Amino acid sequence: MARSVLGVLAFLLSFYYQIPAQLAVGLTGNASFRLRPPNDTLCAHLIRPAGYHCSEHTVQTKDGYLLALQRVSSSRAGDMKEQRGPPVLLQHGLFMGGDVWFLDSSEQSLGFILADNGFDVWVGNVRGTRWSHGHICLSEKDKEFWDWSWQELALYDLTDMICYINSITNTKIFVVGHSQGTIMSLAAFTQPDVVEMVEAAALLSPISYLEHITAPFVLRMVNMHLDQMILAMGIHQLNFRSEWGVNLLDSICDGHVDCNDLLNTITGKNCCFNNSRVDFYLEYVPHPSSSKNLRHLFQMIRKGTFSKYDYGLFKNLKLYGQPKPPVFDLGHIPKSLPLWMAYGGSDDLADVMDVQHTLKELQCKPELLYLESYGHVDFVLSVNAKKDLYDHMILFFRSWGKSSSF
Repeated sequence: MARSVLGVLAFLLSFYYQIPAQLAVGLTGNASFRLRPPNDTLCAHLIRPAGYHCSEHTVQTKDGYLLALQRVSSSRAGDMKEQRGPPVLLQHGLFMGGDVWFLDSSEQSLGFILADNGFDVWVGNVRGTRWSHGHICLSEKDKEFWDWSWQELALYDLTDMICYINSITNTKIFVVGHSQGTIMSLAAFTQPDVVEMVEAAALLSPISYLEHITAPFVLRMVNMHLDQMILAMGIHQLNFRSEWGVNLLDSICDGHVDCNDLLNTITGKNCCFNNSRVDFYLEYVPHPSSSKNLRHLFQMIRKGTFSKYDYGLFKNLKLYGQPKPPVFDLGHIPKSLPLWMAYGGSDDLADVMDVQHTLKELQCKPELLYLESYGHVDFVLSVNAKKDLYDHMILFFRSWGKSSSF
């Protein structure tokens, strides 16, 4: 029971070496850089064995975190820089890492499909996940290391990855986000300096509001105020591979929620998810996240807002200069930014009503793809996603590839 619970939690909200010379100064002194053997990288585990070119990069955020980026191209593209197509950044969701884009075959996984279609694929891994490299001075054992939510992931991690790719490629970037990756993207795109570097974006299971989620397991945790309980216990890292994490999930299931089919109680019914590969997926997911991040997401569910982290009246006044946290105003995303969104009728996390709320606040009119039978996980792991989803996304990108050539 514990193993099956652990496996499906990896998709909760589904959300989910070579070091550039410019980082050398940041890796000296008290650096807590997490070194790993050459055969323990995302490139070595999943990408090179499939026959694709892959290089490891490290990005230092403005607040000192060291993030892994993988750069992927098809073997058919060769090694010459001039042969690379337009850059596209893939941003994973909660409790996931960059590996999620490569967990199925090369014919089914978006990372491989984009590379085979001539894109210069960059794979993001946010702070705290397996493939990222720690912090310049903090250890993962320090509670301060985990003092962040998706707010920092948007304003630091995603922003600094986009800046890095832009500096290397000297061109605008396509961005693909799934679930929490779309929260990060929409928040980052409200910042004028970020959106200037983005050619267009594709959002899978787009989320900025969570007021209407219907996932029974998630609502149970929200009603239990589990986020506040975890923080009150002094638990700052959420690692569901740990013994306490497995026991916690089992206690929630015990008499409270029917967890025999836990994945569906978290994400909605997934039409095309390959259940036979769960044991393989478990080799890579779930990745850790922070308790503060979970609390921020639960604040969104309770309050129906898309805003910064709510510290309470007095700390809000101190940090933000106002009693309530500032909102991320979707109206600040420029009308000129091309957006493409795909959402599903069986998705209990990116609910159709919340997607409609997002659309009403945007200045632009995104291109939309609605898949009635798709649940939350289908958008990254459906065996039919290429035909149902990714081919449409690639056509969208090709139509907006103004500053890049294929």
